[in-house]
Amino acid sequence: MNLKARLDILSALLIILFALLSWEGAVHLSRMPVYLLPAPSRIWMTFWHDPLYFLDALLVTLGEAVGGLCMGLLAGIGVAVWVTLQPRLESGVMTLALLIKSMPLAAIAPLLTIWLGFGVLPKMIITALLTFFPVLVNTLVGLQSADGDMLDLMRVHRATKWQTLRYLRAWLALPYLFAALRVAAPLSLMGAVIAEWTGAGKGLGRVMWLSYSNLNLPPLFAAIFVVSIVSILIYLLMVWLEHRMMPWRMPSVD
Repeated sequence: MNLKARLDILSALLIILFALLSWEGAVHLSRMPVYLLPAPSRIWMTFWHDPLYFLDALLVTLGEAVGGLCMGLLAGIGVAVWVTLQPRLESGVMTLALLIKSMPLAAIAPLLTIWLGFGVLPKMIITALLTFFPVLVNTLVGLQSADGDMLDLMRVHRATKWQTLRYLRAWLALPYLFAALRVAAPLSLMGAVIAEWTGAGKGLGRVMWLSYSNLNLPPLFAAIFVVSIVSILIYLLMVWLEHRMMPWRMPSVD
């Protein structure tokens, strides 16, 4: 890791530390009631008192998020490939995708819970709906980014549509796909949490909902912090995967 990367990490940690200390000081100086805003130290004590409670809930939510992300990823890539091979369908398909994107998930989630029960499937569907659109749009832009000279070269070699897709368009779309994953992968965790608020037996969303219902804010904030930290780790994982799969596009970290 070079000096610039180390300084960036150090500055980020110092900013976070300053924000937490300011929060702690403001709560104590204002004598803020714990049911309105707990101090970071109180939130940490709540987590540390029973970390397995939050980690077990995290595993449930993470499983739903990964399942929903995979569903959204496969659907987004599949539709993008279909539209690329059949460009006349693009207008109709994108209109339908925009309709799906514009649906309020807060209204759809309870309906899915009524129809499919309190299991994992409705949470995965909500997460898939949340991640589908960014994957579709970015992948489609990447697949369509081949310029005329590249396509003419493939025609000279008598490549079929599938061969052009495999050897040209797919490689051009890869950076766009990872750009979508940087957004969609952390967002999948948020989607699973939102879905759990409508009804779930386990998960971080369930922890938040119970804490909110009882005005017990320290566990609520502890669950929020867990979601935030894991979302950051998921984002960094996507960056690492992008670096591994496309090292020629990423700066060196040595």
